[in-house]
Parts: sequence; structure tokens; C-alpha cells
Amino acid sequence: MASIRVIISGGGTGGHIFPAIAIANSIKRKQPEAEILFVGAEGRMEMEKVPQAGYEIIGLPIMGIQRSFSFKNLKFPFKLLKSMRKAKRVIKDFKPDVAVGVGGYASGPLLRAASKAGVPTIIQEQNSYAGLTNKILGKKASKVCVAYEGMEKFFPADKIILTGNPVRSEVVKLEGKKERAIEFFQLDPSKKTLLIVGGSLGAWSVNEGVAAALDQWKEDDIQLVWQCGKTYLSKAEEAAKGRDNVKVHEFINRMDLAYAVADLVVSRAGALAVSELCLVKKPSIFVPLPSAAEDHQNKNAQALTSRNAAFLLPDSEVREKLGEMVSRLMNSEEELEKVVANIKPLGYEDAADIIADEVIKLKSQD
Repeated sequence: MASIRVIISGGGTGGHIFPAIAIANSIKRKQPEAEILFVGAEGRMEMEKVPQAGYEIIGLPIMGIQRSFSFKNLKFPFKLLKSMRKAKRVIKDFKPDVAVGVGGYASGPLLRAASKAGVPTIIQEQNSYAGLTNKILGKKASKVCVAYEGMEKFFPADKIILTGNPVRSEVVKLEGKKERAIEFFQLDPSKKTLLIVGGSLGAWSVNEGVAAALDQWKEDDIQLVWQCGKTYLSKAEEAAKGRDNVKVHEFINRMDLAYAVADLVVSRAGALAVSELCLVKKPSIFVPLPSAAEDHQNKNAQALTSRNAAFLLPDSEVREKLGEMVSRLMNSEEELEKVVANIKPLGYEDAADIIADEVIKLKSQD
């Protein structure tokens, strides 16, 4: 059988890019001769991360629409038309057997061009509330791989496959790593550890809540590993001065070690973060990003909190309430154990492999 040719499109954030790379890696493991091309948005994170993972990527000049009034929005129709033309050319030149969309700006033009050219398409919808682009593309997709139950309200039921979200396998393997993590982060093994992750760019309101709570956590003998992001780094370092229980990091490359040592996690509720936390079975406080499209982070968090599998703290309350909430939970083994028991069934371990199998199956149906 001839080797499969696959285009994977999308990106914009780590939450889209890392699952896309996980799918590509799985296809390559199953079919080493597979030819895989990524299509992303010019100037976005994928243009750097995808080549680092060993794959070729082509950028489209696509941009998002600003939700508040902006003159930048005047450029949108022109960039969209240009992107559609380029996407059509990419499909014609690469001749893919299957096109996969993982969300992000580039997914729309690429999957639309693929569909028009008769190329089978797969959508990977990561959130519990489908975005507008995916809802439109889903009507013509061959398969829609979802991470949450009840997605029939957005997509044709006969196309849906419940796969979970692909995660970086090295990040969720924690066995035997706690001692190494204590050493890596220079922590005290006798203290409880709080992990703060606001996404790859940090989260200003969460960081402000952390800074306001440092005195209380010192008093309660809680140590923390704090990923604060680039924009908050100097403020976080200043706030942490003279506190040996606070370890500040702009970005954490070893998330496996961070998860391994955490007794409690405070996180945004992006799809990738939620999926990882389900798999590592850590009690978590989700602080959804209020400006996320279609309020999808809040809906992701509610998919867990409605099952008592996590805790929810609105962004508007994080500055005032985070300190007290963390201290209370750290002193309540019973509450933490309850959410861990409820989160266990919600993790999907083989998502990338299941999606890769669906991609390969579509090629064999040609």
C-alpha cells in the first residue's frame, strides 16, 4: 500500500499545537513512510514549534477577528481570500489523502479547500463547546473526533467519535518521578506543594491572586511552583523575594515533574490543560479565561465540576478568594481525594492513536 499523505492544519496556542504534533507522531509510528505536512498561521507559535518537532510547515496569512472594534479587522477579508487561494494551492501541490483540522486560524481555509477538492477531512474538536468554524466544517467532515460527551448538539451524531484530546505522552507519565521533581524544583519534601500554571503565556489575574496570597501560604506551610509567564516575571520575582517556599518560573519545560510533585493545581481551563490534569489525576482549581471564544474555558471546567471532579473559581474572584480556597483545600484530604476519585474515569489515554487510526482508515477507504 502506498504511504499515506496527511495535512494537519491549525495552531495558535500550545493547546492546539501539541495535540497536532501528538497525532502526527502517532501516524508516523504506525506508518513510518507517511508524509505529513503542517499548515499554520504566519507569525504564530506553530511556525516555530512544528519544525522543532521535525515536521515541515507552511504558513497562511490568516488572522483572527478582534472581538472589540479594531482597524485590524479591515484586513480580515483580504487575508482570508489570500489564505483561501494559498490553501487551494497547497492541496493541489501536496495531494493529501486526508486533511486533519485541530482548531486555530489556519484550520478553516485549509479544511474548506480540502473538502472542495474531495479530500476526506477529520476535525479534532478539543473543547466541550464547539467553535463556530468547526461547527461549519463539521457538516462536510468525514469524522469529528471529540473530547467530551454530548457533542451531538454541534455535529452530526453519525460522524462523532469520542477520543479524548491527544496529550504529550511524556508529560503524563509520572511514575517514580516525585523525588526527581523535588530535587529539580528545590523543594522541601515535608511540605505540601501547590502548582500554578496559567498557560504558556501566564495569566495576569491568576498571578495577582497568587501574589496576594503568598503571606497566607507561608503561614500555612504551603510551598509553590509558580509558572507566571513572561509578562509577569519581574513582578513574581519581586513578590517571591525572601520566600524560600516560592519557586518562580517564566515557563516550565518539565511539566511531568511539575505534575509529579503537585498536591493541588491552579490552572486555566484550556482543553489541553484539562485533558492532562484528567490523565495525571490531580485535584485542580480551574480559573477559566473569561475572554476565551464562546466562553469555552468555562464550559470545559464545568464539564468536570458538574461531576465533582474539580473546583471552579471565577476569574473575577481569583484575587480575593484564591489564597483562602487553596489553604482550605490543602487542609482537607477528604475533599481532595473525592475529586481525584471522580476525575479518574475522565482521562483518555490513547487519543492520538485512536485519531491516527481514523486517519489511516480514511486513506484505506479510497
